[in-house]
Amino acid sequence: MEDQMNYYRFSREQWKQFYRNNQHQVPLTAANLHEIEAFNDRISLDDVRDIYMPFAHLLQAKYEHYLSWRETESVFLHRQNRQSPFIIGVSGSVAVGKTTTARLLEILFKYLYPDRRTQLITTDGFLYPNAELKKMQLMERKGFPESYDMTRLIQFLNDVKSGKPLAKAPVYSHQTYDIVPNRFDVITHPDILIIEGINVLQLPSNQAIYISDFTDFSVYVDADADLIEDWYLERFKALMKTAFQDPTNYFYPWAIGDPKNAMAMAERVWEEVNLKNLNDYILPTRNRADLILHKVAHHVIDAVYFRKY
Repeated sequence: MEDQMNYYRFSREQWKQFYRNNQHQVPLTAANLHEIEAFNDRISLDDVRDIYMPFAHLLQAKYEHYLSWRETESVFLHRQNRQSPFIIGVSGSVAVGKTTTARLLEILFKYLYPDRRTQLITTDGFLYPNAELKKMQLMERKGFPESYDMTRLIQFLNDVKSGKPLAKAPVYSHQTYDIVPNRFDVITHPDILIIEGINVLQLPSNQAIYISDFTDFSVYVDADADLIEDWYLERFKALMKTAFQDPTNYFYPWAIGDPKNAMAMAERVWEEVNLKNLNDYILPTRNRADLILHKVAHHVIDAVYFRKY
């Protein structure tokens, strides 16, 4: 990633110096990391120590400031300070590792604030069901902005941010490649909500309000497109030998067929769907993030970009 005028760029060595207190005390083990990392992603205790602990403590400062501002605002307006969660948005390409980042932030916030409720959802649940996508002739554009029920997603975020005691997010299954009927992730008065998805920073043209209007801090997980393609194809190849072997899996017909045909299909999906989505709709949102985690080979974070203003 080229240097951006509105971001400070810090190398890994520089970034890890920003949190030196108890820097060897990481609230995770290698086994914990293995449990939370997304399939075919890579993360180490060094990553937690050098990148995520400083990041978590920056977020902690932002959260404390947020609570203070909420109190100041309520006093000024002579209104009761209703509970409104601090929302962190995590965005980036398919296969770049944003799921692992979101899960790790969830664990670190639970460590920093054991008495507060931290919850995590993904925007995948707000994709239209496959049956509706087929009716709208959008199956080939699944993951593109128009394939999401943005009205429902915005209403969900409005319910959460306005302090409703309970909000439901639909559940998406990567096993069936579809929305699971009558299943929901229930969000109940969180103090901190992490929302992860490729569209967290997007500005849909037909909406008066956007996902990012609800977020208090946003992070974009970044890497060169060629690297992300390698990670996507590596993941697909590994899943061919594992999850795709389940007869209920959407990709089962490919798993039991000719592997060359399956990989050719995956390459077409990357080129015609994921890469196009990245270039046209995801990457242009990068400069809207408060912080960018830049990855190189083997998912190593080599630099952190922090917004100047």
